Amino acid sequence: MSFKKDNTFFTGRLKSIVFAIKGAFKLATTEHSIMVQLSLGLLMTVAGIYFQITKEEWLVQTLAIGLVLSIEGLNTAVEKIADFIHPDYHERIGFIKDIAAGAVLFAAFTAIIIGGIIYTPYLF
Repeated sequence: MSFKKDNTFFTGRLKSIVFAIKGAFKLATTEHSIMVQLSLGLLMTVAGIYFQITKEEWLVQTLAIGLVLSIEGLNTAVEKIADFIHPDYHERIGFIKDIAAGAVLFAAFTAIIIGGIIYTPYLF
């Protein structure tokens, strides 16, 4: 497969968007961790509708969901690249993959804290 760079602004951006949509679809349909995160994001969206959270709470919640999904996507990309470069177990590759997974954990904990701050007043 050969790649020809598109130097025109509009069609080049359009192709980038198409590639991004393909990547998001592949991520959402093949990676179980993303499927879980998407399900949780949907659940939190339904909770936001149910509790009628404020505009500011929607902004923060949306940012938290996007943060977790984005970091999870980057983690998946790091894992795929690492597995491609060195398919067998290697201590350094394992270290890199652990760091990427740790970044997802930070994002997930942040989202949990944000969810707690938003929903605790509605629940109690």
